[in-house]
Amino acid sequence: MALRWPAAATGAHFGCRASKKGTMRPPPPSPSPAAKLFKLPPRIGPLFWPWEKVKVGPLVVSPMGFGTWAWGNQLLWGYKEEMDALLQETFDLALRNGITLFDTADSYGTGRLNGQSERLLGKFIREFQGRNIGDNIVIATKFAAYPWRLTPGQFVKACKSSLERLQLDQIGIGQLHWSTANYAPLQEQALWDGLVAMYEEGLVRAVGVSNYGPKQLIKIHDYLESRGVPLCSAQVQFSLLSMSDAQMELKEVCDSLGIRLIAYSPLGLGMLTGKYTTSSLPRGPRALLFRQVLPGLDPLLNSLKDISEMRQKTMSQVAINWCICKGTIPIPGVKSVKQAEENLGSLGWRLSSDEIFELESAAKSSPKKMIQNIFQTR
Repeated sequence: MALRWPAAATGAHFGCRASKKGTMRPPPPSPSPAAKLFKLPPRIGPLFWPWEKVKVGPLVVSPMGFGTWAWGNQLLWGYKEEMDALLQETFDLALRNGITLFDTADSYGTGRLNGQSERLLGKFIREFQGRNIGDNIVIATKFAAYPWRLTPGQFVKACKSSLERLQLDQIGIGQLHWSTANYAPLQEQALWDGLVAMYEEGLVRAVGVSNYGPKQLIKIHDYLESRGVPLCSAQVQFSLLSMSDAQMELKEVCDSLGIRLIAYSPLGLGMLTGKYTTSSLPRGPRALLFRQVLPGLDPLLNSLKDISEMRQKTMSQVAINWCICKGTIPIPGVKSVKQAEENLGSLGWRLSSDEIFELESAAKSSPKKMIQNIFQTR
């Protein structure tokens, strides 16, 4: 499914500022009474120019998407069912401001809430109060490589279960959540054939993978190509904290094969927001990781802070904009209107080449890096 926007709405920008060269984008109009009431940005419509939309295989999406890992996850993100109304408002805000890509997974949600993220997305689409959604909103979901999914048919069944939770006829991008090459290589072929089968049955418009390293990505690309199925996307952890040799090699492979890199955790699980210190850590399991990594991040955080102040942006907006400038589609997670509004401020402008160089130099000089996802292959 997708959203079509009238021509009059294109080009609206959230938080427009002068660039270093002195060029100006049109300032936003004064907020309407409705915008003030619902705390929405003043103009309803995309916050980026039409030519900034991004191709992902046969699809065209916004230059940034939103991730929904937190929607149903009680352990890491403290989800409660009474939050659903706020999540609906967050989703509506995103749609009204041109976001057309939403990432989820059949494993998102803990315990009895397994699959809750997909259920909520489907519900929010049906209950969206705004323009007719049409055909352009792209739901990208991931299918877990559970050990009991041993045949292509079981993978197709998983896709149909996701469609039922979403209450959609077709998924935008069907993604293999992770590779089993590191621990169950014999299962890998069945999963690849499952992607082929769901594509051939028309259950998905495009296929992608997640947590694949460069070598394994080339293998699945070549296999799918031999079956007549284009691989359109590769979703991995990618941020200023994840600039390892493997991640940069992966980006080069994606560029050479025409695969769009979708960047999850573009804020390093929150470490690049500037909101946390070694004496002020988030609750839950993230605190263990933050305690290891944060002490060595001063050069990068200071650089983010300096650029954000000069740009009159936030550190989060600068970090996400870096991902956009690298040609990826960042999908920061959102669970509140405030987070969505801040993330939307990453759109409609670009870091200069000097600023990108400064950020990357600071990132490389930081002694600590983000721990790579254990599921990512070589």
